[in-house]
Amino acid sequence: MADYVIAIDQGTTSSRAIVFDSAGSIVSSGQKEHEQILPRAGWVEHDPNEIWANTREVIGQALSRANLTRHDIAAVGITNQRETAVVWDKNTGEPVYNAIVWQDTRTQKIVDELAADGGVERFKDTVGLPLATYFSGTKIKWILDNVDGAREKAEAGDLLFGTTDSWLVWNLTGGTDGGVHITDVTNASRTMFMDLKTLAWDDDILAAFGVPKSMLPEIKSSSEVYGTVAASQLLRETPVAGILGDQQAATFGQVAFERGDAKNTYGTGNFLIVNTGTEIVRSENGLLTTVCYRIGDADPVYALEGSIAVTGSAIQWLRDQLGIISAAPEVEQLAESVEDNGGVYFVPAFSGLFAPYWRGDARGAIVGLTRFANKGHIARAALEATAFQTAEVLDAADSDAGVRMTELKVDGGMTANDALMQFQADILGIPVIRPKVIETTALGAAYAAGLAVGFWSSTEELVKNWQEDKRWEPQLDPAERDRLLRQWKKAVTKTFDWVDDDVR
Repeated sequence: MADYVIAIDQGTTSSRAIVFDSAGSIVSSGQKEHEQILPRAGWVEHDPNEIWANTREVIGQALSRANLTRHDIAAVGITNQRETAVVWDKNTGEPVYNAIVWQDTRTQKIVDELAADGGVERFKDTVGLPLATYFSGTKIKWILDNVDGAREKAEAGDLLFGTTDSWLVWNLTGGTDGGVHITDVTNASRTMFMDLKTLAWDDDILAAFGVPKSMLPEIKSSSEVYGTVAASQLLRETPVAGILGDQQAATFGQVAFERGDAKNTYGTGNFLIVNTGTEIVRSENGLLTTVCYRIGDADPVYALEGSIAVTGSAIQWLRDQLGIISAAPEVEQLAESVEDNGGVYFVPAFSGLFAPYWRGDARGAIVGLTRFANKGHIARAALEATAFQTAEVLDAADSDAGVRMTELKVDGGMTANDALMQFQADILGIPVIRPKVIETTALGAAYAAGLAVGFWSSTEELVKNWQEDKRWEPQLDPAERDRLLRQWKKAVTKTFDWVDDDVR
């Protein structure tokens, strides 16, 4: 039997391939960044062809670095940036437009038009989501409405839509020569088109958006064999057997399989997910109701999610737009060059504010500036913004659950930043715990694929793999914690109502 599973992690800033062994340990990996295309303020795009080319390259890197071949790989799992929308011609395999990224805010007018009849919660009872630029439904509509010939092609049945998991699976399994057009329940639950109860596309909502159903992929579970890699590819004949949207994949990788289990992922944005079991729980505090995962024919498992648009990408902004650091890890050293934030608060509402506010009219702000403030204070404020935003979504989750969380499992690249993790524990007032394998997003996709082919026998086996690496205990005086949070909330209010009809 093959000794490894490979996960493709198609993220917002890069694509990676990671090989895991049966203990859930990383054997090898490959990674390559792709271009962030920013045509206008608020617009964020990716080139789907670049993503596909990079994916093939990183698979080769991961295999060669461990001296492996396709015969060593039991299955392929895929995890992806969830709401990023790709529309392509099924006859040529060419995208009709760049992928519109989840952070993109160009569709606010579409949101406003759809919300004119029933408000932003018009479809929430069915899909668990408010109307927002975040989700892929409005992005598909924008492409159909704005790309020459796209609507006519879609209505003729010639166009396909998918989040980046669908794009990769279609290409991996043959593309124009028999490629499989599917997605899983977790990605489908982020379109605004899937009924949470039936796990099927909702015809009435599709009609309201003006999106032909023929464009949409078939909805599958998160763990089953969808097809095999095409003969033209490096992993030919290997089963593609697991798909989870990135945050659900991280939840799976953190083995949060029980009701009440939770994790927080620190990446381009931050995403807190709380497992609610087989019950659909409606948030009263600005969280999303979503599908957590579904294993084969088992009942779906649901979750509440607190989605934060900008955390790690704020550090990228300091590097790429301001130039005050040359590499992301330098932000920790710069932040520690000052004793505190000097009264500076940075609210990175670059894509509006997601949970718990859902304010599309918000834009980023740095407040509390004096002549005393320097780049160290701005760097510290950027890191602290990640922790403050997490505190707000955790409070919302605690309110919805009716009980306060006693610890927080964390993962993702920013958890390597000790200063941030200590401040996170301080501002939450509870321990923060990091596992030994922090690449839990890729690990979750590997687990889903491995379960489908019998590489792992059960979720109980996966739970035994989880090991704690480090924990941070809160050290901040409660009165100081309250003061910092009060100032943060005041800063957030300064970002509201920035966008008018003539400013997007």
